Amino acid sequence: MPNVPQSFVTERLFIRLPMPGDGKAVFEAQQASLNEMLPWIHWAHYQTTLEQTESGIRYAHDQFKRKKDLRLHLFDKQTGEFVGSSGLHNINWSVPRMEIGYWMDTRHSGKGYMTEAVAGITSFAFQELGVHRLEIHCDPENKQSRAIPEKLGYELEAVLKQNSVSTDGRTYRDTCVYAMLNQTHIHRK
Repeated sequence: MPNVPQSFVTERLFIRLPMPGDGKAVFEAQQASLNEMLPWIHWAHYQTTLEQTESGIRYAHDQFKRKKDLRLHLFDKQTGEFVGSSGLHNINWSVPRMEIGYWMDTRHSGKGYMTEAVAGITSFAFQELGVHRLEIHCDPENKQSRAIPEKLGYELEAVLKQNSVSTDGRTYRDTCVYAMLNQTHIHRK
């Protein structure tokens, strides 16, 4: 497994691993964004306390250090404000392949931060980690989430029919699978 840098920057963002003490900013962002997240994100239905959020961040910090899950926190470089969370998940180092997930503090929506972050994470994964395949999974009806991989040139490889359940548990949902391959990666023989 490659060495995993703990932070990097894009034009407007400072992106780094979760750190103990991030809980307050993350919790406040989750609270402010809850209505927008509820239709799409299962964990939003199990809103936690500030203490539980901080505990989750400490766990994510440990997972990052162990290279098991690479959650990333996004901060505005100028103001230092927390603007969202993303990361590289469902890691298979033997390929290597990863899935990019993301959510945005809706108080910062509409500024292109998440598209910029995912572009930066894509470059980071390909160039720094030598990842061969990246995927982004989202609900077909989540137009904001779908717009990101489409803007960045990810290919819609499949729509998995009724492979998940809605966040309220009432209906089956489809999943779009977008993918991008690292064209500069040396292929194994």
